[in-house]
Amino acid sequence: CWEVRKHNSSEWCHFIRSNPDCRLDGGFLNYLDGVFCVFPPRLLPLAVTLYALWLLYLFIILGVTAEKFFCPNLSAISTNLKLSHNVAVFSLTSSLHGVTFLAFGNGAPDVFSAVVAFSDPRTAGLAIGAIFGAGVFVTTVVAGGIALVKPFTAASRPFLRDVIFYMVAVFLTFVVLYLGRIRLGEALGYLGLYVFYVLTVVLCTWIHRRQRGDGLAPPTPWEPEMLPDVEESELSSTNSGDYGEEYRPLLPSQESSLRILTTALSPLDYRKWRRKPWYWRLFKAFKVPVELVLLLTVPVVDPDKDDRNWKRPLNCLHILSSPLLCVLTLKSGAYGLYQIQGIFPVWGLVTLVASALALIIFITTSNEEPPKYHCVFAFLGFLASAMWINAAATELVNILRTLGIIFQLSNTVLGLTLLAWGNSIGDTFSDLTMARQGYPRMAFSACFGGIIFNILVGVGLGCLLQMTSSQPLVKLEPDSPLVWVLAGALGLSLVFSFVTVPAQCFQLGKAYGLCLITYYLVFLCVALLTEFRVIRFSTP
Repeated sequence: CWEVRKHNSSEWCHFIRSNPDCRLDGGFLNYLDGVFCVFPPRLLPLAVTLYALWLLYLFIILGVTAEKFFCPNLSAISTNLKLSHNVAVFSLTSSLHGVTFLAFGNGAPDVFSAVVAFSDPRTAGLAIGAIFGAGVFVTTVVAGGIALVKPFTAASRPFLRDVIFYMVAVFLTFVVLYLGRIRLGEALGYLGLYVFYVLTVVLCTWIHRRQRGDGLAPPTPWEPEMLPDVEESELSSTNSGDYGEEYRPLLPSQESSLRILTTALSPLDYRKWRRKPWYWRLFKAFKVPVELVLLLTVPVVDPDKDDRNWKRPLNCLHILSSPLLCVLTLKSGAYGLYQIQGIFPVWGLVTLVASALALIIFITTSNEEPPKYHCVFAFLGFLASAMWINAAATELVNILRTLGIIFQLSNTVLGLTLLAWGNSIGDTFSDLTMARQGYPRMAFSACFGGIIFNILVGVGLGCLLQMTSSQPLVKLEPDSPLVWVLAGALGLSLVFSFVTVPAQCFQLGKAYGLCLITYYLVFLCVALLTEFRVIRFSTP
């Protein structure tokens, strides 16, 4: 499909529509058809500009969905699944919660993007570029930025553990890329290695707690819930909800269902709006449409609130909107539009059943007290937000492939730049904010702990879902020599930190941070020069 720009502009549309390689699998919009058939050739820069803006908005959709809907429901599910709350078990389940539920919540955009990219051999390079590119970015720019913002002493054992596991994962991926395919056993090996990592974290927490006696072990990078009260208050001040929680009346009052519905659907807190700077208001204005649609379709359960965020009219509406969302976004609506025996559409059946169930729940519940089965809404919200993330990730991969065809760029360079930066920007701001607030050890440990989940589950699950009984392997043929530059750069950065951090007795200062950031800038220059064939490497 890359040959399209070599033809005369009058032949672009016919080439795109007649070439099977130009067919985009999944997604709601045909970006290639739009840029080469809908827009005339002289308006190609306008089409690219609109696509770039839509790409930025897709990153906003991913970030808002993961932060305000996916992660809270995931946290509520993990809270409901805890079997015991005594001190000994709590310290272990906290670690398990961190490396499973919390890691899944933070890495959801990366993993879903990888799964979507691996679904098509033509876009597999996007997944490899994004996973490796995000790894280089987080372990150099973010980790170096933390050391620049707040010099600190790193936690020795968690750091060495995470770096060793990550180096093993990178080496395993390098071998898979060298072989050019991944089989069922190797895909299961990725997931098995992550299970082993989880067990190692839990075992280390248990051993450390035993060494300290019966007291709680100090917070690991995956235990934000065990922070002292001061830290919780400081972090909550930066991550507080936008829906006016601080202005909740002291005495509960009877409210009508209509008022509860309108209040729950308002993504703006006008008091907070007035005291915020202009750039915050501008960004909020872009997020409001996304938040409104998500509020309409995704329920959120909050165990920390007295009412567990129970909004009877809105939650009853979710009984209808969430299942409809799932069937209309699964396989880009192919299942939802399917007609049963050629007569009745699936979405119509879902509407009838969900409407009856919503009416029953509305009649049998009250506005003031959540029902006993309210925790089920957390699972519904988790599923609905996952479908939103999957739909946005599908559009993201398709538009990146389109931009690659327009500019004649490999999927790998798009993955290590645009996709990696977009998926990592949220973690960057949260980690740097945490460091400025005085918790650089936690932020630094999160840099290495989170990306282990992304690479092991992203590659393992992404490839496993594409395997069939007739073809139990996925081809991973590098689309450019840049893949080897990327793999080598990530491995070298990990070796650098693995050697220099213990050599400094885990005392990390501004010199270490400057070295990491300089390393990333050099790597980015080499990667771009390799992409544009200024630097040439012999590939394996």
